[in-house]
Amino acid sequence: MELLRLSKAVKCLGVHPVTLRFWADSGKISVTWIGRERRFSSIDVEALKVSTGGECVRLEGLYVRVCGSSGQESSLEAQEKELRATSTGEVVKVFRDRSSGLREDRPGLSRLLRAVADGSVTVVRVTHEDRLARFGVGWLKHLLSVYGANLEVLHPKKLGGRDELLEDFGSLVTAFAGRLYGMRSAENRRRLLAESGQCGERAA
Repeated sequence: MELLRLSKAVKCLGVHPVTLRFWADSGKISVTWIGRERRFSSIDVEALKVSTGGECVRLEGLYVRVCGSSGQESSLEAQEKELRATSTGEVVKVFRDRSSGLREDRPGLSRLLRAVADGSVTVVRVTHEDRLARFGVGWLKHLLSVYGANLEVLHPKKLGGRDELLEDFGSLVTAFAGRLYGMRSAENRRRLLAESGQCGERAA
């Protein structure tokens, strides 16, 4: 019998290190501690490999979002509670954002995608699709699939609140208006500079 390091044991089993740690913590496989390092019996690893038949534990990342920066904590808690109540795997972490679903630079979403990329989350779960994003959910699904993760929506057809949708629409209009204003400002600066040059030439 050989005592295998975590890295070698996961290679034999074909699972992510987080999965093997979860199995060890739940008593699915015995662990021998050498100092602060886990070691696994080669016999137990082979037995587990046969019994699981390639089974992979669900490593769930729960994503909850509200549009406002404050005052909607109860909605975040309600989303998390519902997702936890329907969980069928291990909830690795809850990722939270207080931001419009139109924004791409959401800290919680960025952390979630990093967790998917490193394999510590294999299933992303949301109460409604628009919690993840207002637009481009199909692209996010494709990105998740590249890393072998799935998106699960608890209520696929139910939309978000009317007030938040109107606020998102306002954010969209504001963003485009800001860009248009910036373009016009640049044009005005160029026009003023050209006129200034013409005035100088006439004065000369």
